Formats: sequence, C-alpha cells, structure tokens
Amino acid sequence: MLQKFVWWTGLSDFLVGAGTWAGAIGIAMAAEPLKGQFVPLITLGTFLMMAAALLMWSSHDMTNRAPVFFWQGLVRLSAICAVLYAVPNLLAESWEYWLLAIDLPIGLVYVFGAMKVTGCSIPQLLACKTAPN
Repeated sequence: MLQKFVWWTGLSDFLVGAGTWAGAIGIAMAAEPLKGQFVPLITLGTFLMMAAALLMWSSHDMTNRAPVFFWQGLVRLSAICAVLYAVPNLLAESWEYWLLAIDLPIGLVYVFGAMKVTGCSIPQLLACKTAPN
C-alpha cells in the first residue's frame, strides 16, 4: 500500500511541476511580464518534476530508497510550517491553508512509512541510513 501511495503521489507531483511551468509561461506572456519570476518558476517546476521522478523511482525499492521519500516528507512538513507562520503574519494568502489538507497527511505518511519500512529512527533517516544497525 505504501509503495503505491509513494508512486501515485510522486506522479501527481509532475502535475504540480507542469503547473509551475504554466505559471511561468503565463507570466512571460503577460502584457506586462513580471521580471524575476520566469527563471525561478521554471527552475522550481523542474525541481518538482525531479522530485516526482525520484519518488516514483524510490517506490520500486522501498527499503533501500526510503531516505528519498523520508526527505520528501520533511519537505512537505516544512511547507506546512511555512504556511502556519506565513498566513497569520500576512506573508501568504489564506487560501494556502488548503496545503495543510494535502501536504500534512502525505508528509506524515512518508516520514512514518520510511521509519516502518527500514526500522530506522528519524536521526538515522536524516543520515540516509536504510538499516537500524
């Protein structure tokens, strides 16, 4: 079940990367393009697609590649922390709270799933260990 979850959520990240590219293209094609947006958005979209590919790859050998989805879980949980700080401090829009519903459960499944698959603790997974010894 975890294997399919990691694979499908990885696949969905390709859509997020493509959406980020679409946003970059939309900004570039606007009547008055915003400077300084195109390159970071294209780069971010490409990074998201790389993460998607790594998640799908890691799902084929969960034990040995657990650090990949463990670290992706930490990325998602850091996004949650950022939203919880940013929205009340007017650094983000309130609609961004919806990320909590998506990234929190996925992040927790990745982190605890990696711990279960490997038997490793959080510090061991932080060090990219795949066996508790």
